[in-house]
Amino acid sequence: MKRIVLIALAGLILCSPAFGFGREAHETVAKIAENHLKPSVKKKIEKYLGGKSIVYYAKWMDDYRHTPEYGFTTKWHVASVDKDFKYVHNAKDGDAIYGLNLAIEALKNYKELPDSAVAVNLKYIIHLVGDFHCPVHIYYEGKSQKFKAFVGPAWEKRKLAYHTVWDLGIIQYTRYFSASEWAAEIDRVDKKQVKEWVKGTPQEWFEQSAKDCYIQWDLVKPDTLVGQDELNIAVPLIESQIVKAGHRLAYVLNNLF
Repeated sequence: MKRIVLIALAGLILCSPAFGFGREAHETVAKIAENHLKPSVKKKIEKYLGGKSIVYYAKWMDDYRHTPEYGFTTKWHVASVDKDFKYVHNAKDGDAIYGLNLAIEALKNYKELPDSAVAVNLKYIIHLVGDFHCPVHIYYEGKSQKFKAFVGPAWEKRKLAYHTVWDLGIIQYTRYFSASEWAAEIDRVDKKQVKEWVKGTPQEWFEQSAKDCYIQWDLVKPDTLVGQDELNIAVPLIESQIVKAGHRLAYVLNNLF
């Protein structure tokens, strides 16, 4: 009976709509970042966030994107590259890189801003660094995400939109950690590697993510089951992106505060 209930709950979760990296991934990115914040920076940030941690607000942008006040951020969760993996700015609606750079620029003078403005720009940064590391938040020229694929065990496989496969499906089928547990398992990187990851600009990080994540098109295909062979590549890819995002988020915040 217990097994049946768990399977049913998993089915409901996998059918849930997703706007960005799911809660699990966003919170794990934020937890990794939190673990690497300077104590003084962590204290300042939490003061502006009303005593809450950055993990608490990791998915805030997804929750508020369709409200009248924050509707203008709807397109900020993704960004595009051309065939050479070069960033293509969305001049009309903005995108993840535009939104992130805007928030970073605002917080360079955070002491001159109202506390509420500091808080909202922090929430943008916390979320957007995670978003542009998610494979399906990279829009590739000539590639369409308008198809579905299957995820899950043969007896309970679910047909999901391609976007949802990467945001939620693969993660919730293979990983059952809390954000703290997942962060502890995958954040085992030496300082030399981290120094390489944080070199450059958010745009350059995004373009590298586009190169690293292009393999996604070989792993998830229309109307096919994402099998173990594909999962063996997809899960490490997702986890690598999460760890990079966590360290880059910490880098950004440590340098701002």
